[in-house]
Amino acid sequence: MRDISKPVRRFDASEKIAGVARFVDDHYEEGMLYGKIVRSERVRAKIKAIKIPELPEGYHVISAKDIPGKNRIKMIFDDWPFLAEDVVNYFGEPILLVVGPEREKVYEISESIEIEYEDIPAILSVEEALLNKKPPIYGENNLFADYFFEKGDVENAFSEADEVIEEEFKTGFQEHIYLEPQGMIAKYNNGRIEVFGSMQCPFYVKNALIEEFDTKPDKIRVVQTTTGGGFGGKEEYPSQIAGIAALGAYKTGKTVKLVYDRAEDVEFTTKRHPSHIRIKGAVKNGKVIGIEVEIILNAGSYAGLSSVVLQRGMFAATGAYSIPNVRVIGKAVATNIVPMGAFRGFGAPQSIFAIETFMNHVAKRLGRDPVEFKLSHRYRKGDTTATGGLLRNEVRLPEIVNRVLSMSDYYSKKKEKKEGKKLYGIGFSMFLHGCGFTGNGEEILKSIARLKKRKDNKVEILISNVDMGQGPQTTLRKVVAEVLGIPYEDVIYENPDTDRVPDSGPTVASRTAMIVGGLLYRAAKELKEKWVDGEEIVVEKQYRHPEYIKWDQEKFKGDAYPEYSWGANVIEVEVDPITYEIDVKKAYAVFDLGTPLDRKIIEGQIHGGMLQGIGYATLEVMEQKDGRFMQRTITDYIVPTALDAPLFETDLVSQPYEHGPFGAKCAGELTFVGAAPAVCAAVEDALQIDLYEIPIRPEKLLTIMEKKNESEV
Repeated sequence: MRDISKPVRRFDASEKIAGVARFVDDHYEEGMLYGKIVRSERVRAKIKAIKIPELPEGYHVISAKDIPGKNRIKMIFDDWPFLAEDVVNYFGEPILLVVGPEREKVYEISESIEIEYEDIPAILSVEEALLNKKPPIYGENNLFADYFFEKGDVENAFSEADEVIEEEFKTGFQEHIYLEPQGMIAKYNNGRIEVFGSMQCPFYVKNALIEEFDTKPDKIRVVQTTTGGGFGGKEEYPSQIAGIAALGAYKTGKTVKLVYDRAEDVEFTTKRHPSHIRIKGAVKNGKVIGIEVEIILNAGSYAGLSSVVLQRGMFAATGAYSIPNVRVIGKAVATNIVPMGAFRGFGAPQSIFAIETFMNHVAKRLGRDPVEFKLSHRYRKGDTTATGGLLRNEVRLPEIVNRVLSMSDYYSKKKEKKEGKKLYGIGFSMFLHGCGFTGNGEEILKSIARLKKRKDNKVEILISNVDMGQGPQTTLRKVVAEVLGIPYEDVIYENPDTDRVPDSGPTVASRTAMIVGGLLYRAAKELKEKWVDGEEIVVEKQYRHPEYIKWDQEKFKGDAYPEYSWGANVIEVEVDPITYEIDVKKAYAVFDLGTPLDRKIIEGQIHGGMLQGIGYATLEVMEQKDGRFMQRTITDYIVPTALDAPLFETDLVSQPYEHGPFGAKCAGELTFVGAAPAVCAAVEDALQIDLYEIPIRPEKLLTIMEKKNESEV
């Protein structure tokens, strides 16, 4: 048996390095039409009238009235239209589609269409939505979700406390900035719709189109093209752009390409949910014995996946800490801005930032070392989580923490404090991430993975999970090849086509390696037993939670996830004492993600995830004014570049998960969630202040320091 963790050459590397990989906008065929969306120029309004100029031959304008089925995108809630009907709820909401043979002419027509509106009072903040003094966007109270759960006796904990500490934290918008903007190509032939595009979840798109066109599953085909990044931004959102492109093909009988330019993508696609999190902790004898957490998410104008994003955020509310008495309240609130959506970490980064920073502050208030204080509250094997789930496997946080402290020389640097023109700080974070879908998600999906042994003895992986840069084209091939004892090159894994693959669930929630890879591992074991040279054999496996997993979706009680991955970060920063610009110098990380399926791919995940988390904490400022984002391009919205990347030093601790392939657990989101709180702790250390909000902007630091200096005079 070869070492599954030993790096191999990525299977998608050659074509991407050579520039021959074909992304959606690289596809072209004769007679293809181009599409352009006509968007709302109001934040919230009734559509009174639409004036369309005389159209040249071959050009078409398509509206919601042309949809033959349901004008609602199939998601959890039934509120988000493909194209607006009578009302628009955010600036840039799609109203019409213009298609035609010349892209420039299509754009010209789209700009000449006149729409008459009657404005409705817009709700532009969570606070305004909760006041409920304007006509609600959703329901009677602007709440897409309103949840609650608790463990233990919270009231008693607060009554017994020596001290009650309460703080509030805020996190901002975050834009994905994937390499490739959103794009779809749609065809309509003989009553059958085919869609090709950049996506994470082919069956999400297929199911949305089935309802839109009120048709049978065999009339819809969805194929993933090579996808240049997703980070969650290509989870649910592609269903809308696919539905609009498919409508264009349906009405014209021609192939329609609809690809966003970068400015359109930045301004009008889903973002990470901003959050407002209040934490109240009961402290007794130097320990947090009870905690109440209220999480409020700004969900934007349509529900999307916000209810589940909120659930994951709530289930992560206590971070990596075993607190006996817990109460968590959560609300996802409707506002008249672009819908929020899936983003790496899916609600957990907001909560982890809040709880980590809170625990730092409590430790400082008690005169305790934050690392020692956090470790004294850590989860252990046999503990129960915030939802009462049992931690059945060893939690190796002490080893993880000791290793990252040693790597970074944390205590020496903390004690000695470097001298120089800039202010030096070092920060620590400790965290977890639940592997797979939240709550009963995996049980609802019942994902299927299939292996097909061909007569030439090559084996084909048939799943709906996509490679968007994170590496399954390589890692899943390795899993199958290692079990079967065949060369990696004899395992075939093409981009998913819903005509050929079963629904193995979406490529989200850090589930591809552990959940789908686990199915492939078991399918390969069965195939190995049935193997006959020269014969075609098909083996299929369907996911079921281990029997010991118990979950009550109504009460949010039990095992919210089948397994957890763990990590700790140390980050060093320098802060300019004049401009208060933050320079992240070094980043250290140790993770337990089970057995890595390829060390080099995991290293890439770590560097990319941490850098994205550092951007979330510092550079990535996105604000809305009057319902429209102020940062609308990659000139205005700043993400870290290679020049902003710190020096990374990373290591792994392996606590294998028995139901993961070769012991693999989740990885992709874990690498993101700890960076922001570690950066925050480092800046606090450099300036000797407490912070409560990310991104940490220099102008806000200036204000804080001016007040601090005034109080010290």
